[in-house]
Amino acid sequence: MIKEIKILPKELKVIFNGKKIDKFPNIWLRDHAKDEENWDNRSNQRKIFTAKLNPNLYIKKAEIRNQGKTIEVFWSDMKNSVKYPSSFLFQNSLFQKLQKKKLNFLQPAKANKKIFFKFDDVLSEKGFKKFLKTLHNFGFSVIKNCNKDINSVEKIAKKIGYVRHSIFGGLWKFQSNETMADSAYTQNELRPHTDSTYSNDAPGLQLLLCCHYNAKGGESIMVDGFKIAEKIKKENKDIYDLLTSIEVTGQYIGDGVILESKRPILRLNSKKELLQVSFNNYDRAPFRLHNKKMLKFYEAIKKFDLLANNKQYQWRHILKPGELLIFNNWRILHGRGSFKGSRKMAGCYINKEDFDSCCRVNGVL
Repeated sequence: MIKEIKILPKELKVIFNGKKIDKFPNIWLRDHAKDEENWDNRSNQRKIFTAKLNPNLYIKKAEIRNQGKTIEVFWSDMKNSVKYPSSFLFQNSLFQKLQKKKLNFLQPAKANKKIFFKFDDVLSEKGFKKFLKTLHNFGFSVIKNCNKDINSVEKIAKKIGYVRHSIFGGLWKFQSNETMADSAYTQNELRPHTDSTYSNDAPGLQLLLCCHYNAKGGESIMVDGFKIAEKIKKENKDIYDLLTSIEVTGQYIGDGVILESKRPILRLNSKKELLQVSFNNYDRAPFRLHNKKMLKFYEAIKKFDLLANNKQYQWRHILKPGELLIFNNWRILHGRGSFKGSRKMAGCYINKEDFDSCCRVNGVL
C-alpha cells in the first residue's frame, strides 16, 4: 500500500506502508504506462515508442486512489491519466530489487520427508504447485508410483514445459552400453557433476525414471552445488573468486559432433549472485593459464570436488522401478554409484527458461 506521494522535478517520491521510500524517475513511470494508448493487453507488449518520449516530460498532478492500492498520474504529454498499482511499484522498487535471495538448503538426512510426491498428486493442480515449490526451493524431488515407461516422463515434462531435444534426442531410454561416447552409459561410478557443460545453454531440468532394476548398487546421488559454493565462499574467498572467474571449456566429442562451450564453474549474475553451477570433470577440455594461476585452479577444483564427494553433502537413494528423479541441472550435481546387474532408465531434459516460466505462472518464483 502507498501511504504518501510527492511530485519532484524529475521523479515521483513514493512512501509505502512500513516507511519504505523510493523515487521513480518520470521517464521510467511514463515508459511503463499500461493504459489503452500505451499498452496492448492482448499481447502484453508496449505500443509506445520509448525513444520518442520527451525526456523533460513532467507530472501535472498525482493522487492516491483506492485506499493506497493505486496512484493516478496526469502526464504533461497525455490527455488521459494513467493508473499505477501499488503492487507494481513495490515489486519494481530499488529496495525490493536489492534484497538478497534467500536460499533453501536441505539436510540430506532429512530430505526424504519433503521431496517425495505421488504421480497422481503431481498431476493435480494443488499437488503440482506443492511439488513445484519443493523442486524450486530445494533443487530436486522424486515422484513415486509412475508407470514404468517413457510416457510417464513425457507427462511430467509437459506439465512443466517442453521436452528439450539434444544430441541424445528428446525423450530417451538407456541402459549400460559401452559403445556410447558418454560415461553415463557405463556401470562405473559417476562422480557428482552437472550435464552439458559443453552446451551454451545447459538444460535446466533433468528427469530420470527407473523402468527396471535388477542389480546391486547404482544409488542416485544429489549434491546441492549452491550449498558447496556458499561454504567455499565463507571459508576460502580466494578459491571462490577463482571458481567464479576462470572460464572452463566443456567438450563433447562423439556421435558425429564436436560441441564446446565455456563458462566459470560458479557463474554469477550482474548482482554477483550465484546463477549456475557448471562442473563436469569428465567433459573438461584442455586449456592453459599462466602456471601459477593454473596450479591455483587445480587447487580450487580439488576443493570443490572433494566437497561434492563428501557424503555429508550427499543425498543417496536407489531408485525403485516407477520412481522418477527430477533435479535442477543449474544447481544440483548428480552422480551414481557403481552397480552390477540390469538397470533400465528413461528420461529427458527441460530448458531452464521453461522451468522458470512454469514457476512464475504458478506463483512460485
